Order: sequence, then structure tokens, then C-alpha cells
Amino acid sequence: MDGINKEKAQQEYEQYVKEVTPTHNLWLQMAKAFVTGGIICCIGQGILNYGASQGLDKQTAGSWCSLLLVLLSVLLTGFGLYHKIVKWGGAGALVPITGFANSVAAPAIEYKAEGQVFGIGCKIFTIAGPVILYGIFSSWVLGMIYWILKQMGIC
Repeated sequence: MDGINKEKAQQEYEQYVKEVTPTHNLWLQMAKAFVTGGIICCIGQGILNYGASQGLDKQTAGSWCSLLLVLLSVLLTGFGLYHKIVKWGGAGALVPITGFANSVAAPAIEYKAEGQVFGIGCKIFTIAGPVILYGIFSSWVLGMIYWILKQMGIC
């Protein structure tokens, strides 16, 4: 009798998991990510075009574009709107520079009640820290490989 109860409990659990597990439409998710990322890129391109029309060189306009996109992302994060954009647009909102700014700002805002040092200072890079660490480390490794290959006359 015990084995039958276990099977029934297992079937009930599997049915429960099926009911509460959200189903996702892959094509719809990809379309939403495409639209969201496209809108962010169009905003960036608009900033670049405006900078160029004001007489800024390409590099300065690009710097202003990055700065303003990061500022916009942090402001939207602070007002609790960026999370809604990410929930709708998925990777389209997380991949660009705005997603990186959000990943730095969100923990800082979340842990500000714990104080400047143990809240913001300790938690600000919980998400972005590994990205920065491995980005710097991998660029160093690739730089060393390039330097060695150049010393050997291969590059």
C-alpha cells in the first residue's frame, strides 16, 4: 500500500509542478527582446545623431551617448521602471550598456538601508563584479598572448 501512496503523491506533485510552471513562447520572447533592444539602440543612435548635429566629433558623441544611456538606466532603475522593462523585454534590456548600469544600480538601491559601507559599498558590485573581474582578466590574458605572439614575429 505504501508504494501506491508514493506513486499517487508523485503524480500529484508532477501535476502541481505542471500547473505552476510558467510556459513561455520562445518566438514571442525573442520578438520582445528584439523590439526592446532595438528601441534602446534607436535611442542611442538618436543621441549620437544629435551630438553630431551639434558639432561633436564621433568619439565625443559616443561618450555622451554612453553617459546618457547609463544615466537613463540608473534613473529608470531608481524609479522602479527598469525592472518592468526587463520583465517585458528580457535580454533585449539586459544585454546593452543599460543592463550593465542597471546591474550596478539595483543592488546599491536595494541595500542602501544597511548603510554606506556594509550596504551600498559591499553589495553594489554583486552582479557586475564578476563581469568586471573576468572582463579585465580575460583582456589581460589576451594581451599577454598577443604580446608573446608579437615577440615571436607571428603577429
